Amino acid sequence: MTRRNTELLLLFVGTLIVALLYYMLGVVQAESLGYTLYVCPVLGVVAFLAAHVVLRKCAPNADPALLPIVYVLSNVGIVFIMRLAGSAALTQSIWLVLGVAAFIAVVVFAKDVNRFAEYPFVLALCTLLLFLSPLLPVVGHESYGSRIWLSFAGHTVQPGEFAKIAFVLFLAGYLAKNREMLSVFTWQLGPFRLPDARTILPLIIIWGFSFVIAALEKDLGSALLLFLIFLAMLFIATGKKFYLVVAGILAAVAGVLLYSLFGHVQVRVATWLDPFADAAGKGYQLTQTIYSLADGGLFGVGIGKGLSYLIPVATSDFIFAVISEETGLLGAAAILLLYLCFAMRGFVISSRAKNDVSAFIAAGLTVSIALQAFIIVGGVTRLIPLTGLTLPFMSQGGSSLVASFILLGLLVACSNQASESEAELQVTTKISSVNSNLGRYSLGQRFTGGMVMFSLMIAVLIGNLTWTMVVQAEDIQNMPSNGHTIANAARVQRGSISTSDGVILAQSVADEDGTYSRSYPMGSLAAHVVGYYSSTYGTSGIENVYNDELTGTRSFASWTDALAALTGAGTSGNDITLTINSRVQQAAEQALSGYSGACVVIDPRTGAILAMASSPTYNIEQVEEYFTGNNSNSALYNRATQALYAPGSTFKIVTLAGALEHNVASETSVYDASGTIEIGNGKVSNFNDTDYGEITLARATEVSSNTAYAQLGIDLGAQALVKTAEHFGFDKSFDFCLPVSQSIMASPSDMTEWELAWAAAGEPVGTKSASHQSEAGPQASVLQMALVGCAIANNGTIMKPYLVDSIYNAQGVRSFTAQASALYNAVSSSTASRVRDVLIGVVNNGTGYPAAVRGVQVAGKTGTAERSDGNDYWFVGMAPADNASVVVALVIEQGESNIAANRAKNVFQTALEVQGLL
Repeated sequence: MTRRNTELLLLFVGTLIVALLYYMLGVVQAESLGYTLYVCPVLGVVAFLAAHVVLRKCAPNADPALLPIVYVLSNVGIVFIMRLAGSAALTQSIWLVLGVAAFIAVVVFAKDVNRFAEYPFVLALCTLLLFLSPLLPVVGHESYGSRIWLSFAGHTVQPGEFAKIAFVLFLAGYLAKNREMLSVFTWQLGPFRLPDARTILPLIIIWGFSFVIAALEKDLGSALLLFLIFLAMLFIATGKKFYLVVAGILAAVAGVLLYSLFGHVQVRVATWLDPFADAAGKGYQLTQTIYSLADGGLFGVGIGKGLSYLIPVATSDFIFAVISEETGLLGAAAILLLYLCFAMRGFVISSRAKNDVSAFIAAGLTVSIALQAFIIVGGVTRLIPLTGLTLPFMSQGGSSLVASFILLGLLVACSNQASESEAELQVTTKISSVNSNLGRYSLGQRFTGGMVMFSLMIAVLIGNLTWTMVVQAEDIQNMPSNGHTIANAARVQRGSISTSDGVILAQSVADEDGTYSRSYPMGSLAAHVVGYYSSTYGTSGIENVYNDELTGTRSFASWTDALAALTGAGTSGNDITLTINSRVQQAAEQALSGYSGACVVIDPRTGAILAMASSPTYNIEQVEEYFTGNNSNSALYNRATQALYAPGSTFKIVTLAGALEHNVASETSVYDASGTIEIGNGKVSNFNDTDYGEITLARATEVSSNTAYAQLGIDLGAQALVKTAEHFGFDKSFDFCLPVSQSIMASPSDMTEWELAWAAAGEPVGTKSASHQSEAGPQASVLQMALVGCAIANNGTIMKPYLVDSIYNAQGVRSFTAQASALYNAVSSSTASRVRDVLIGVVNNGTGYPAAVRGVQVAGKTGTAERSDGNDYWFVGMAPADNASVVVALVIEQGESNIAANRAKNVFQTALEVQGLL
């Protein structure tokens, strides 16, 4: 296969790629694009076919890969310009045709590139005039802070794009003529040889000229590119590392001076270091870019579906960010690899060149494209500060596109000049017979070094992209300032959240603009469990913890769901079914009516939570009023899991279990239950100082005698009491889908005898101090006390509590089913049975009588946590007592005596009715 046939085949493959992109864009935006969607690809195909035909006739030995590479790059750029700016793509296509025409003209009329070396003065003057012409007072034009444009009759041109070509042509002739002079260092300094003034002067001059461009035109990109092109070509020609060292020092000096003297440089550096410091101001462009990159992920969000249109100047300076967001890391890496292929082919052309001039021209042109691509992509991806360059062949703009095609024409002309026999690089020291003056072997090594260097640069860019788009993507998406996350979420139909009996608590409703709004049909029912979803204030509860499942990006029911999520095709979210029963939940919330407090209802056999209520509550539909209105934010606080209370006498369940487990006492052990006693030089008293006399431990539990339990606590000891509490879950954390505050016991070593006596009765006394390192205990959440009840109800084993029963995809296919698992083994089965029998007496013959339910035996314990501003009243119980399927833990703040037990009764009745036991 000839080179031109290979080129034609590659163009055909490139056409398939481009056609697919146009098709994908048309699926999303066909109505708004109109005829442009068809004209632009046709213009691209016709222009490049014309170029191919010309190469067949005028440059048959030219490199076969360059034209297809540029075809794909330039047309991919037009696709994404069309995606962002619509009709601007047609203008870009016209510029593409003009660029290809310029390419053809170069190939036809500049077949011998060596002739450019005959006009060094003209080329140098063109370079100087083109770079400095924007400083002219009439035609010079400033845009986006840089003065790099010439304006004529409403049209602008960027002369610097053409200046870099003239600069490369000038340098190629200069270096070919003066390579030996620049390679010889005549000054001796100890063991080192240094260049004389005449040798080092060109580097100083170019450095100074670059500094002038950066200072006067505020064009950091062109200044940096000019200096790096000269440095790269100088090193390729001479191989002297000393130039790299001096250049590094000069660059550092220029950087310090520019940063010190010019505010725009300081802004760019500050924005590069921390764009989020002023995300809505100076850092807006870069932060929006970072958000878009994070959205792109591995496979992209899909063409036409990204939010990169929020990036200012996205079609020119930031076209790469658009491509990355919508085609993902894979698409972005593919673009970078195309530039790498371009550079590889350019260096191969340099190594096969017939003489000095064409070798240096090819190398300079290759370095120009390679460095420009690296600098702009590095700036867009925050690897280096932004410089304002355009991405070659891809960014919107006529000057850049036409100049890039002229550069391509010169590179193709260089490749055509060598015959096949002369083109192959011979890795041998005897190759000097062809071009002895070129030092072909050492020069070939430096060309190879250039390939390796740019390969490493591309690897660094891809690595940096991977860090942003994959590794850090989730953290970036979860940033409070990231509006992309909120906007993207509005496009997704989040799954529903419903109770175990089919009542929908949350669902998404389609809006006219194609987005979705979140609706909560039951208002405040289970508000603290369901949580809220707000575009302003974020999420909470199940809406927060199961966000990925609700949006369909996790918990896939089938491989098609997973593929849709990975490719960004989008899918409806998963539906979540809670363990909560709507009737039991309503009963639990009604039990708290008029008071602050919390209620948790659990099936102790599995750990499934049947209800979780907190009061005050809120209407989820009106959640934003609780952030901006006069309502107290305490309504958003889940007292069931996050508030810690003194458990009062409900903690006597733990103390009793510890005493029986450690054989310290039995149900028939007798204690003096006087109204008040003194322990540890402190007073311990029963509620209202009631004197019960000498009574058994079982009876002391029924009447809830603090003085009897204070003595029991002393007999048990601090170590055993705290250890027993830990077995029930105090001082431990466990996995739960909602935030849970860890329940507290004081350290045994911190507890005085008096504090131990009160702790055994469920009252935390003492405060944290230098001599008392731990918090006073016990302090417990309502969920924790429910788990205490579960241990007694379930023969000593606490099952892990859970709220989500199952997850289904949009087609109703189940992807997750909760499985019951043990959390703690609190006490032995026999101890749990004995405690349960005592708690039956509490309901039948003691303080828990208001909780009795006709037809079912209830066991439980009341509690009063004494406070200066009003007591908190507790009830923890289970039913049916002999084979419990319901545990209720309830606390009412600042209520009245027996209110908790009284209100727990209706919760029991409702739960037992739902289970068919009443």
